[in-house]
Amino acid sequence: MNLAGISAIWQREILTFLRERPRIISAAINPIFWLITFGAGLGSTVAIAGINYQQFIFAGIIVQTMLFSSIFYGSYLVWDRRIDLLKAVLVTPLSRQVIFFGKVLSGVTFALIQTAIILAFGFFIGINYTLVSIGLVVLIVTFAAAALTAVGLTIGSLMTSPEGFQLITTFVIFPLFFLSGALFPLENLPAYLAALTAVNPVTYIVDALRGLLVGIQYYGGLETILVLAGFALVANIVGIQAFKKMRS
Repeated sequence: MNLAGISAIWQREILTFLRERPRIISAAINPIFWLITFGAGLGSTVAIAGINYQQFIFAGIIVQTMLFSSIFYGSYLVWDRRIDLLKAVLVTPLSRQVIFFGKVLSGVTFALIQTAIILAFGFFIGINYTLVSIGLVVLIVTFAAAALTAVGLTIGSLMTSPEGFQLITTFVIFPLFFLSGALFPLENLPAYLAALTAVNPVTYIVDALRGLLVGIQYYGGLETILVLAGFALVANIVGIQAFKKMRS
C-alpha cells in the first residue's frame, strides 16, 4: 500500500477543509443546536432510564453529525468531476485504491474533529467521561466513519450531478438515522420497527456509543463489534470496486 500517496490525498483534503470556514463552523454549531433545542425541549418532560432526554440522545447526535458529514463527503467527488479536478487527480501515478483510502482517511479525520467538539459540549449536560470511555468512543467513531465515508464515496462515484447525489443520499441518510434508535429507546418497539432497527448498522453504532457515554446499551458488546467490523469491511470493499469503475 502506498502510504505516501494516501498521506498526500489526506493532506489535500484536510487543507481544503481548513479553508472552508463555514463548514468548520457548521460542524461545531449544528450538533450543539440540536442538543440545546430538541434535546432540552423534550428533556424538560421526558426521562429515560434515570437520565434526562438530552443525555439520552447525546450519542445519537454524535452519530447524526458523523452520518451526515461522512456520507455527504461523497458529494465532493461530484463537484470535482464537474470542474475536471477529479480527472487531474485520477491521472496521477496513484492507484484509485490509494486515492479512495486517502479520502476515507480524510472523512475519518473530519468525523473525529466533529466528535471532539461534541464531546467537549458533553461536559455541560452532565456526561461523565473516563480515559477508557473516550478511547473506545474514538475507536468506534473511527470504524464507523470509515464505513459511512465509504458509503458516501460509493454514491458519489455513481452520480454525475449534485442533484442526483442529493436525492439518493436523502433516501439513505434519513432512514439510517431515524431507524437507529438515536432519538428513542430500542426496548418495547413494535415488531416491524424492531426488525428495521435490527438490520440497520447505524443502530449498533448509536447503541455502542450510548453504552459508553451514559451506560445504556441494548445489544451485546461482541454483537456490536461484529456488526461494526463487518459494516466497515463490506462498505470499503464495495467502495473500492465502485471507485475503480468510476468515470472521470
